[in-house]
Amino acid sequence: MITIYSAEKYTELFLTRKMDSRLDSDILQTAKQVIDDIRTDGDEALKRYVKKFDGEIPVAWRVEEKERKQAWEAVSAEVIDSLRASADNIKSFHKKQLQNTRFMEMTEDIISGQLYRPIERVGIYVPGGTASYPSTVLMNTIPAVLAGVKQVIMVTPARNGENISPVLSVAADIAGVDSIYKIGGIQAIAALAYGTESIPAVDKIVGPGNAYVAAAKSLVFGDVGIDMIAGPSEVCIIADETADPAFVAADMIAQAEHDKAARAVLFTTSQRLAETTSTQIEQQCTSLPRREIAEASLTENGAIVLVDDLDEAFILANRLAPEHLEIQTAAPLQLLGKVQNAGSVFLGSYTPEALGDYYAGPNHVLPTAGTARFSSGLSVDDFIKKTTFLYYSEKALQTASTHVRNIAETEELEGHSRAVKQRAAMEEGDEKNESSE
Repeated sequence: MITIYSAEKYTELFLTRKMDSRLDSDILQTAKQVIDDIRTDGDEALKRYVKKFDGEIPVAWRVEEKERKQAWEAVSAEVIDSLRASADNIKSFHKKQLQNTRFMEMTEDIISGQLYRPIERVGIYVPGGTASYPSTVLMNTIPAVLAGVKQVIMVTPARNGENISPVLSVAADIAGVDSIYKIGGIQAIAALAYGTESIPAVDKIVGPGNAYVAAAKSLVFGDVGIDMIAGPSEVCIIADETADPAFVAADMIAQAEHDKAARAVLFTTSQRLAETTSTQIEQQCTSLPRREIAEASLTENGAIVLVDDLDEAFILANRLAPEHLEIQTAAPLQLLGKVQNAGSVFLGSYTPEALGDYYAGPNHVLPTAGTARFSSGLSVDDFIKKTTFLYYSEKALQTASTHVRNIAETEELEGHSRAVKQRAAMEEGDEKNESSE
């Protein structure tokens, strides 16, 4: 099912080929048409596309307070307790990311600094329909609320045009969502980006979705902010001979069951671990409900790679820049400094990636497809605008004026130079007047 490679062969087959991150042109064209129509016709276009793609138009787009209260009765107390515990951990972790307005320099003549201000209105996209992802609600909403976003609007498809999944509604209440609308797909992204008679426009859209949602987000970016264009999920595991092959196999399967395009890779120094993990994967998959998906993922995109030492494993992992990186070695904390590119790191044999997905606190919205080389996971910062400020006294401007004018004139922007020269000339004029008196 899964192939064992040498480091050289894996590099040749996987790391030297460029991943095609471009969105399908047909999907982009469909998304553009839907967005343009909703931008022009509002609710009327919204109804047409919900009918076309989902089959049923909700009686009301907004989830009313009564429905949100009733959802609590449909979710077990055990699940509610788990959601609350998860939310507490997420809040605790993300609170430490908060920053206040600060001064970089503060003297009698010069003051500079940076304002931190929350985005005013944010849209949270949550996949729905056949599956429910309350963890998505918590991970996307809680940092926004902590940042001070004034209004958090959630969109998620209704089931058969009626109610949304009760557990999503409960998670929304726990996280602090202000309004929920029964809509998904391209049409939801368009409505959030441009607004309709029923759904207000937002300033930024976050949350995962299928290829159509990703295409829609890419098209509205610029008119609104977005978090990222997410690709298939990934896990990379670095393990030595001390790792438990049953644990390693379980974590690879957990990632593979997401999607046939998901990627699970093991880099190991141990031939025995490589072979035993392969056997464990076959055995554990036999009883997996999503066996077909996991096996297809592991066969097409999975790999077990034998490396000479842990240094080589980290070189390959940093080139891969995975969404999730697990380090299952004898001394994982000592190896943390070797990580250069990864969305999130999981240290030790008892820190499975699933722990981060649902409970521990760090955000599970992470860069994929190698984008951890230049981007980070979702955080409070994604819901904050940073505005710099500057004050110069007359004396300070006089000191700086020559340098400013030299650079401005080098760039052939005479107006910039004159804006400084005008003030300097006025100061010189004042001095001459004072001396003549």
